[in-house]
Amino acid sequence: MLDVTIIQKTLFLTLNRPEKRNALNNELVGLLKDELKKAKTNPELKLIVIRQNGAVFSAGADLSALQKLQTQTYEENLLDSEHLAELFELIYNHPIPILSAIQGDAIAGGCGLATVCDISLAVDTARFAYTETRVGFIPAIVSWFVVKKVGDTFARRLLLAGELINASEAYKTGLITEVCASETFSERLNYWVHLFETKVSRESVAMTKELISHAHITSFSDFSPYAAKKNAEARGTDDCKRGISAFLNKEKITW
Repeated sequence: MLDVTIIQKTLFLTLNRPEKRNALNNELVGLLKDELKKAKTNPELKLIVIRQNGAVFSAGADLSALQKLQTQTYEENLLDSEHLAELFELIYNHPIPILSAIQGDAIAGGCGLATVCDISLAVDTARFAYTETRVGFIPAIVSWFVVKKVGDTFARRLLLAGELINASEAYKTGLITEVCASETFSERLNYWVHLFETKVSRESVAMTKELISHAHITSFSDFSPYAAKKNAEARGTDDCKRGISAFLNKEKITW
């Protein structure tokens, strides 16, 4: 259901339910949460990649999960919703950058999974949609992330209409980071892996992710004291001292 592999400084989490179009269910969500929590304790990791086995990145909830919605109590449905919300929040606030490697369609909850990652690399044949309103449901949990990522106008189009868009349009609106042909997908994925493994400080990236997550919720006058505090903290880190020293001495540094 979820294959876990560490190669050098990168953790690969492979969605492995191809017969179910890698649909998210409670068990898979739980496995992702467990591995992401475990990754926080591994000081060697510098990147996490979420990818797929099969033709579809993730098609959201599977049929059995949708059927359960019709018979569960409000309390049971709330627990399910909180389970997925915790996964999205864990990805968004994780100290290690997380990249979604999308080699097929990302639909509903699967599109939400791609949305909350820091970097999203997609093949040009991939399609994206939040189809919840087309089955009488709502994209409640992901809506906060979508509005933040693409802005109000395009978020309304995506979330209200449940429209299927191609990778090129998703890229133009800022929903995903990069689009490439399938022939160059491995090369581009290797580029991002190499970048995060060797070109940036793990500690600096973690602190910068924290800054980004706070930037949108306050005015700049409110944000400024927080940013100044984090700036001062960063200057005292070992990574900062090492990086500045290498820069001043014109030395090449590999993180």
